[in-house]
Amino acid sequence: MLNPFKGNSRRAAVALSALAIGVVAFSAAAGAAPVQLFPFILTPPVQTAPQVQAPPQVDEDGVAIEMPARLKRQMVSYSTREAPGTIIIDTPNTYLYLVLGGGQAMRYGIGVGRDGFTWSGTQSITKKAEWPDWTPPAEMIARQPYLPRYMAGGPGNPLGARAMYLGGTIYRIHGTNAPGTIGTHVSSGCIRLTNEDVADLYSRVNVGTKVIVLPMDRRADLGSAVR
Repeated sequence: MLNPFKGNSRRAAVALSALAIGVVAFSAAAGAAPVQLFPFILTPPVQTAPQVQAPPQVDEDGVAIEMPARLKRQMVSYSTREAPGTIIIDTPNTYLYLVLGGGQAMRYGIGVGRDGFTWSGTQSITKKAEWPDWTPPAEMIARQPYLPRYMAGGPGNPLGARAMYLGGTIYRIHGTNAPGTIGTHVSSGCIRLTNEDVADLYSRVNVGTKVIVLPMDRRADLGSAVR
C-alpha cells in the first residue's frame, strides 16, 4: 500500500526544485536586461534619418576615385561679360564654367588636351547625343592605328554618357569612364567631364550654345565658391 504522505512529500520536493530553477533563471535574465514592469505601455521607436551620400566616382577597373574638392561641381562667383548660358573652358586650370548670370557660374572640373593637343577659339554646340557612338577621326587613327574604327555607345565607350559636338571640329565636350583623369592634360583635344557632371551640363545647355576655349597662356577668373 502506498504511503500518501511519502507521495505528497515527493511531489512537494519536485515543485520546490522547479521553483528554484525558475528563480535562478529569472535572476539571470534580470541581470542581463532590466525587467519591464508595465509591458502594456508601448514606447514609440526612435527613427534615425538615413545618411545620404553621393556615390563615389569609380574608374574603369571599379576602383573608387576621391575627386579633389576643387574639381567637384559647384556654384562659384564669376565675373564675365559673356551672356548667361555661355560655356567658358579654362584650359590651364582644367575648369569649365557655365555662366549663370548675376555674377555666378557653375564650375566643373575637366580633363583637357595633353601637351601639343590644346587649342583655343570660339565654337558653338551643333549636336547633342546621349551614350554616343564613337568613330575615331582619321587623325587619331593615324597616330594610334590600334584604335577601333567604330565603337557603339555604352558604359565602355570613351565618350561616356553624353557628348556635345563643337562646330565643324573633331572636338567634343563629353563624359569619361576614367574619372581619375579629370584635372589633367590627357586628351587629344576633347574636353572631358565625369559622367555625372556631363549629364548635368547636358541638361542645362542647348544646341547653339556658345563655347569659348581659352588658350594655355590665358587664365580665366578662377571664381570663388559661393558659401
